[in-house]
Amino acid sequence: MDTGSGPGAGKVAVVTGASRGVGKGVALALGEEGWTVYVTGRGPIEENDRLRCSADEVTSRGGAGVAVACDHRDDAQIAALFDRVDAERGRIDLLVNNVWAGPAYDRAAEPFWRRPLSDWDSLITVGLRAHYVASVAATARMVRRGSGLIVNISSFGTRRHLHSVLYGMSKAAIDKMTADMAVELAGHEVTVLSLWLGLVRTERVLAKGVETIAGFPIAEAETPEFEGRVIAALAADPKVRARSGQTLISAETAAEYGVTERDGRVPASHRAAFGGGPVFPVP
Repeated sequence: MDTGSGPGAGKVAVVTGASRGVGKGVALALGEEGWTVYVTGRGPIEENDRLRCSADEVTSRGGAGVAVACDHRDDAQIAALFDRVDAERGRIDLLVNNVWAGPAYDRAAEPFWRRPLSDWDSLITVGLRAHYVASVAATARMVRRGSGLIVNISSFGTRRHLHSVLYGMSKAAIDKMTADMAVELAGHEVTVLSLWLGLVRTERVLAKGVETIAGFPIAEAETPEFEGRVIAALAADPKVRARSGQTLISAETAAEYGVTERDGRVPASHRAAFGGGPVFPVP
């Protein structure tokens, strides 16, 4: 039974890679809106582990959190996730493709020919293919039901070199996937969007103990829950279908919807810092 109250009461979301970082922040923000949120991670799910804690906090915020152990490298586990959502809730309103397995950042400065080929498995298999597989499963259900929203977490790495060659490849492919999915979804009431985040104050970023990253002050960075409030606003917009296929910038979208950080701050867009101009696809 869905126990949430608020704008998202009765609605069901799947947020992949939600044991920490952006995924957890998105799940918590949806929980505050009353959503039922299935949060995934590799697990295992045990008392006091990160994934269970994420789900429990979704519930404590006013939603209903459900922790699901899912290795997103395994298609069968992804299929089982959506079968479980079907069996337990009978609907899915929102999929947030966030799962990501990045290689060690202490090697980020190394050029591609010196990096291990196993980086492909992290950044393409998990950071791209898993998004496609989850989207296929979710979209089939959404099309049958006649409604739904998919948000693919992407990055300014589409526009300019960021972290590594494979990182940019995966993010550019996510944006292209989003645009082309929207073409094939024309005539169906299912919306798919890409969302470019700015620098986010995740646990991993804060653990670095530095004041800036790539010239961006961490004190002015976006929080994971800010991203969730932007996604909640998109999900609540009755006109969001008109934006299907677009790549949006979280800070700019927040300003459109009046979404702020808890202290009232609206983070600045990184568009100018990454060359300005239109995002993908070019209108």
